[in-house]
Amino acid sequence: MICMAEDGASNVKQSETDKKTEEESKETTSEIEKVVPVTVHPDPGSRRSRPRKAPEIPSLERRNWLIHLHYIRKEVDVCKVLIKEQLDETQGMCEYALYVQALILRQEGKIQESLELFQTCSILNASGENLKQVGRSLYLLGRHSAAIDVYEEAVKLTPNDWEIFHNLGVCCVRLKEFDKAKENFQRALSYHPQDQIFASLGELMLYQGDVKGAISVYKKAVELSPENPTLNTKLGLLYMQCGMHQKAFEKLGTALAFDSYCVPAILAAGSIMQTHGDYDVALSKYRVAASVTPKSPSLWNNIGMCFFGKKKYVAAISCLKRANYLAPFDWRILQNLGLVHLTMQQYASAFHFLSAAININPQSGTLFMLLALALKNLKDPDNARQAFDQAIQLDKSDPLISLNYGIFLYNLGNENGATEQIKQFEQRWLKLQKAGNLESDPTVIQSATKLAELLQITDRPVWQYDAIQPALEQTNAPPLSEENSVDADYCEEK
Repeated sequence: MICMAEDGASNVKQSETDKKTEEESKETTSEIEKVVPVTVHPDPGSRRSRPRKAPEIPSLERRNWLIHLHYIRKEVDVCKVLIKEQLDETQGMCEYALYVQALILRQEGKIQESLELFQTCSILNASGENLKQVGRSLYLLGRHSAAIDVYEEAVKLTPNDWEIFHNLGVCCVRLKEFDKAKENFQRALSYHPQDQIFASLGELMLYQGDVKGAISVYKKAVELSPENPTLNTKLGLLYMQCGMHQKAFEKLGTALAFDSYCVPAILAAGSIMQTHGDYDVALSKYRVAASVTPKSPSLWNNIGMCFFGKKKYVAAISCLKRANYLAPFDWRILQNLGLVHLTMQQYASAFHFLSAAININPQSGTLFMLLALALKNLKDPDNARQAFDQAIQLDKSDPLISLNYGIFLYNLGNENGATEQIKQFEQRWLKLQKAGNLESDPTVIQSATKLAELLQITDRPVWQYDAIQPALEQTNAPPLSEENSVDADYCEEK
């Protein structure tokens, strides 16, 4: 009973406390209701603007950016996979995917396939860029007339594109329409002067035999691009061709200042040094070129002729044979091999190399003269006479041919023929002297004077006047001229 009473009391207490808490909660709620509500507006500047939704890319162009990214990175395999996915998704209607696929195929040498894809691109979008690529593929396929037609259509769409006019000029050159080619090159230059256009125009003028015009073109090119080693090298080579060695050396030095490993400039500069007898300096230049292009036949040819000038004939033959191995159809290398073997009195070997050179270039009078000298020493005077006659007919300007023929005829006892040849020698000497292309060699002067004395020619020969005047820089080479081949293209070899 006591326990039950205690339980009842506790229940009463609990009910009293519950009533008190209910009353307190009612009082607090009434007080809260009496308070005026205040609404706080946030600062509009502090609101975070909602990110806008990115514009949806059309399905035809959804992967274009990714294709472009992998293409410029030259990741061709990944690019091909993306192109295939894009074309499958768009049923072959994505212009950019077709365009990049055509570029890749053309780089791989599949020109016909690239042409078909570029034509598809031009059907989807007949823009000047697509037509330009169609014309390029036609040009690479050798269809120059069709390429010209396409380029003319592209000009109507983009009349100020210099590249179209340049490509038109190149196609006209292939068709030997030189006047149209020159006009297109000049129009391209009027829109946007480019080194490539100057080079094409200069090569066209050289092909037409206008050396002065080519020099003026390359001068303008060098003024616009003074740091271009290729243009400076070509201008230097043209100066060399005109006999202006000082200007040539300056331009070649400029090319080497901007590109110390420009092989054509090194070979040309070394050739000038070689001509003036600076063989050691030339060899130091060739050593630099050998580290860049160790398989250049022109380089080994020039190195061999440097050793020939230093009278190291075994080393010269070794270098020239290496050059011949690298370029077996270069007649200049074969001529130099024949010259070195003649100097070493190895006449059978000289005959072998000179005959091979004549088979490749049968229009060289110097080659027939050297062959005649080899035949003379091989005790074959009849064939030697025929070779000398052929040399006289082919080359009407070289005085050495007449001098060697005169000596040959005098040794055979034909003094009248020798007298006629010494007179021709004098006439050719005068022509070269007036033209300013004469490089007098003391050995040549001594041989001509001795032959004139033996023939009892009383008139004082004209070459003796040159011997009295201050001599030009001489070399230790024999009276037969060295033929040094020089690389002349882009940095591309001739």
